[in-house]
Amino acid sequence: MPEVDLVFPRAYVEFVNPDDESEVMRCDLTWLTSSYQCIFGQGCKGIYADSPDVGCCALGAHFADKDDENRVAEYVGMLDETLWQFRPAKAKVKKRDWVDVDEDGERKTMVVEYAGQSACIFHNRTDFHLGAGCALHALAYVLEKNPLETKPDVCWQLPIRRTFRTVKRQDGTDYTEVSIGEYDRRGWGPGGHDLDWYCTGNTEAHNAPEPLYITSAAELTELMGAAAYAELARHCEAHLLSRSALAIHPADPRT
Repeated sequence: MPEVDLVFPRAYVEFVNPDDESEVMRCDLTWLTSSYQCIFGQGCKGIYADSPDVGCCALGAHFADKDDENRVAEYVGMLDETLWQFRPAKAKVKKRDWVDVDEDGERKTMVVEYAGQSACIFHNRTDFHLGAGCALHALAYVLEKNPLETKPDVCWQLPIRRTFRTVKRQDGTDYTEVSIGEYDRRGWGPGGHDLDWYCTGNTEAHNAPEPLYITSAAELTELMGAAAYAELARHCEAHLLSRSALAIHPADPRT
């Protein structure tokens, strides 16, 4: 089945954040109750046809802010050559020689080319003794932590997208709308339309035995807070029992 169109009917729910009355959560139930799961190493074609083995790591990872970079740097210092194929010399690791700056001055992880494929410096390739995959992800398992603790924010959030905007009511009051939805091609900016393959709109990646709000509970809890996630889970459960055919993700085989 070809990749589905970017625009299709979706069902949303809005509710006040139980921990913060100034926030209203706006959540895409169509996406969060879909059967999507990451299929890296299990059919993922990579975002670029000439780098099929590196998934969505081809461009490196931009840091959300200084705190994000500093947190990752602490874990980078724990990586050795058994976990990280492209580990620089110890002194270079301390100097953060694994950090690059893009054309807009934004800091990100360095990209290295190896065997004709470019990818994030933390992406071990297929000939590494651990196989292909993120060194920081591997470290999380060694430390018995969730990978969201060791990886850059963008890496563990993708393909869930959180955005903020201020909404003004007719009575003059306002609130912060926190949207939780699908990080589809458009989330990558104009270049997203040029990606050779992308997972969220492909049936191949909609094969999880449980819906996304369950399989990504840790990520959603980190993004929303525990109380807001509990409220979301309640709405997702109700939606699964009563949703119409129009509210099912078109890439989901259940359609």
